[in-house]
Amino acid sequence: MSTPPVDTTGATINELLQTAELLLAGRLQATLAARHRGAALVLRTALEIAVDAALAAAEPGLSTPNMAAKLHCLSHYSTPTAARRARRAWSHLCVAYHYHQYEIGPTRSQVQAWHAEVSTLATSLVRRP
Repeated sequence: MSTPPVDTTGATINELLQTAELLLAGRLQATLAARHRGAALVLRTALEIAVDAALAAAEPGLSTPNMAAKLHCLSHYSTPTAARRARRAWSHLCVAYHYHQYEIGPTRSQVQAWHAEVSTLATSLVRRP
């Protein structure tokens, strides 16, 4: 597995991915549901940092108001497949970390799949020439 790219403006993508792994492994004190939701939130943040870095590299000074707009812009500065995958992962992660009394939270296997997807997307978006 390749090392994910880093962002020097705050938490690195790699640190966030490691935090998600720690949560999933139960090495951080939290309930099972909180671990899965927490990992989803951390993964969403890592994906947002990767999207921001990709857009900044492609179009310096590009300012968009929210992540939905950034994901739309990403389709113009990345491959359509990568943009579609990023939009789908971000949407799933947004739903996953919100608590609803009437829903079961994300499962470990779902969060692990999102972890793999975010790691792959971060690497391809940030290291894009």
